[in-house]
Amino acid sequence: MLRRCCFMLALLCLLGNVLPVAAQDATGTSDKDKGGFLIVRSVIITGNKKTRTSIILREINTVPGDTIYLKDLAETLEKHRKQILNTSLFLNVTANVKNWSGEEADLVFDVWERWYTIAMPIFKLADRNFNQWWVEQGHSLSRVNIGVRGTQGNLTGRNDALNAAIQFGYTQRLQLQYSVPYIDKSYKHGLGVLFSYSRNHEVNDSTSFNKQVFFKQDDYVRQIYTAGLSYSYRPGINTRHQVFLNYNYERVADSVAILNPNYLGNGRTSVNYIDLIYRINYIHADSWVYPLKGIHVLGEIGKRGLFGLNDVHDVHIRLNVAKYWQVYKKTFFAMGIRSLVKFGADQPYMNKQAIGYNDDYLRGLEYYVVDGTSFAILKATARQEVFSTRFKLPIVPKKFAYVPLRLFLKIYGDTGYSYDKFPGNGVLSNRMLYSGGFGMDIVSFYDTCLRIEYSFNQLGQKGLFLHASIDM
Repeated sequence: MLRRCCFMLALLCLLGNVLPVAAQDATGTSDKDKGGFLIVRSVIITGNKKTRTSIILREINTVPGDTIYLKDLAETLEKHRKQILNTSLFLNVTANVKNWSGEEADLVFDVWERWYTIAMPIFKLADRNFNQWWVEQGHSLSRVNIGVRGTQGNLTGRNDALNAAIQFGYTQRLQLQYSVPYIDKSYKHGLGVLFSYSRNHEVNDSTSFNKQVFFKQDDYVRQIYTAGLSYSYRPGINTRHQVFLNYNYERVADSVAILNPNYLGNGRTSVNYIDLIYRINYIHADSWVYPLKGIHVLGEIGKRGLFGLNDVHDVHIRLNVAKYWQVYKKTFFAMGIRSLVKFGADQPYMNKQAIGYNDDYLRGLEYYVVDGTSFAILKATARQEVFSTRFKLPIVPKKFAYVPLRLFLKIYGDTGYSYDKFPGNGVLSNRMLYSGGFGMDIVSFYDTCLRIEYSFNQLGQKGLFLHASIDM
C-alpha cells in the first residue's frame, strides 16, 4: 500500500512545482527596456459600507510607493481584483487607475458587497450523494434534513462570521459557530469556537460488499457532542496555517453494539476523545471557488486521543494537491490527488471511512464505499468553456440583479486505492479502482456549481450522476 501511495505522490510531483519559486527574468532585459511605469500614489477602496477598508487592503500586496510597469498594469489590477473577490465578501469588484499626475496615479477598487445577513431553509439529503438517495434509498423524504440556518457574515466588518443552525428530519442537529480571521493589528492571527449536538434514529453501523448497512429504531440510536477551538495564522495572501482542538463524545444504543461490537470498538456504547489537528492550506489560483489556473495544496497531520481522553486513538497524515492549467483560450486541464495515511490499522468501524465519504470518492463509484485506514485517489479533468453570459433579474436591486452563468463541457478519469487490514467482504478494498466519464459544469455566483456527469467504472456499470460542488 505504501509503495502505491508513494508512486502516486511522485506522479503528482511531475505536474509541476507545488510551492512557488522566485520568478526569473531569462531574457536579460534591463528595467529601462521594459517601457513606461507608474508610481502608486495611493490605493483607494470605494463601495464598502460594512467591510473595513483595512480588511480589503489586506488582500492587495501593492502599497503606495510601489512601481508598476505599464506592460504589467492590466495583469496586476486583475490579480488584485480576483484576490479581493476570493474573500467571498463581494459580488463584484472593478479595478481602475485614476488621477494621473506625471508618473503617479491612484489604484481604485470599487466593491459590491453581498448580503451578509442570511436566513436560509435547510433541505439537505442525509445520504452521501444525490444518486444514492434517489436510487438506493428510493428518494424517501424520511432521509431528508430540514431546518433553518442563520448566517451573519462579516459581523464586525472583519470578515468574521456567526453561524447557527437548527435542523430536524433524519438528523436532529443544533450548531453554533463563530470565527474571526484577524484578532491583531497585523491581520495575521485568528480564532474560532464551535459547539454541535446531533442525534439520529438511524445509524450506518456496518458495511457489506462495499454498501452501507443501516440500523434503525424508534428511539434515538446515536448522539454526538462536539466542542472545539481553532487558531489560524495567515502570514501572506496564499497560505493559511490552522490548529484545531476538538472534544468529541459519541453514544449509541445497546442494539448497535450488539449488532456490531466493533462499531465503537470492544462492544462499547460510548466513546470520548480529543482531536488535535494542524493544517496548512496553500492556494494560488485565479479563483478559490472554481479554479481554472493555479494550484491548491492542503497538508494535515493530526492525533486522535489525547490527555487521557483516548477511547479512539490514531495518528493521520493527509495530503490533497490539485493543479490547474489553461491549455488554450477556453480549454483547461486539472489533475490532483487526495490521500490519507492513518497509523493504527486496528480501528473501530466509525474511524475507517476512506473512499466514498465526503469529497474522497471516484466519479462513477458513488454507490459504493471502500472502508480502510489509508487511501489515495488520483483525478484528471479536461474542461472546455462553451458558454458565458450574464442575465438580469427583474425587480431586484441593481447590484444583485445581474447573474453570471458559465457552462463547461468536460471529460475525466479517476483511479484510487484503499488499504484495509481487515476488509471482510469488501471486494473493492486492497485493489486498484478505475472510473471515467464526461459531463457538464454549470457555474454561477454565490459560489454555486452544478455538475451533471455520465460516468462508468471497472465493474461495467454506468449512469448519470448529479453533484453540487466542484469535483477537485
